[in-house]
Amino acid sequence: MRSYLILLVFLLLFACDKNTTNRNPYLQEFSFRFDINTSLPLYSNLTNEGSAIYIGNEEAGTRGIFVIKTLASFSGYRAFEASCPNHVPNSCSTMTLDTSRNSVSCSCEAYNYTLFTGQLLNAPEDGTRFYNMLEYRVNVSGGVISVTN
Repeated sequence: MRSYLILLVFLLLFACDKNTTNRNPYLQEFSFRFDINTSLPLYSNLTNEGSAIYIGNEEAGTRGIFVIKTLASFSGYRAFEASCPNHVPNSCSTMTLDTSRNSVSCSCEAYNYTLFTGQLLNAPEDGTRFYNMLEYRVNVSGGVISVTN
């Protein structure tokens, strides 16, 4: 039994191939934490289901973040990087929020992404490799939404 446990631990530690991750080569993932207090007027829209905002703060992501309330329950939020995942950050890669469709678009190549999943809605048909939006972790405590990477 003891040799079985040792073998199991060995497999868990060394069986994973660290070279198989699907990392986005265009975006660096910086560590950050950004707190959003929904009782402040600037962020009060995030208490409504389907509402999304752009936060262009230098301390949140590479080019800011998009946050959307996805569920009727208070804890249903998603947060994504505001820089287009299919370009190196540049003058046209900061995406624009379309609140009427809960989507964002990149002016570099007119890519459109949904904020409910981060998925690219108009993927290139020529077989070109593409990336969906970079999603950040979200934790909700009381009226504060913490977005971290």
